[in-house]
Amino acid sequence: MLFGKKKTPQTFTTDAPVERVTTVLGPGISWKGDLRGKGGVRIEGALEGEISIRGMVIVGETGRVTSETIKADSVVVAGVVNGKILSEKLEIRATGRVYGDVTAKSFSTEEGAFLRGKVTMEDDVDLSDLPTDGDEEEVPQDENQPAGDEA
Repeated sequence: MLFGKKKTPQTFTTDAPVERVTTVLGPGISWKGDLRGKGGVRIEGALEGEISIRGMVIVGETGRVTSETIKADSVVVAGVVNGKILSEKLEIRATGRVYGDVTAKSFSTEEGAFLRGKVTMEDDVDLSDLPTDGDEEEVPQDENQPAGDEA
């Protein structure tokens, strides 16, 4: 039938977290220090330091990361990573270069991807030390400023 009752749109629900980028380190930016938190991070610049993210880390084509260990739920490499990667899901794109050992539950590469290191596939990857919803960072109290109810 050409003209008829409109179909109601289907709605899909899922318990899986939505993976999306909430933070970008753009091209031309160099960061030296640790990166820790929750959410999605896209790195298009240079980063030197530890990465521990509850979420997704994307190293873009112009991204360069030097780290002892990158720990995240999901890692996508299209740039260059020097260091170990520990994640549930790891994807190395055709332009990606990884120099270090990787441990993952799920591992994929595109044709042209490069990996110099050992691949270890695990049924469960220990990411227990990643930030969780219960983690709250303590803000240091300024000695010259009165505490909470003092004024």
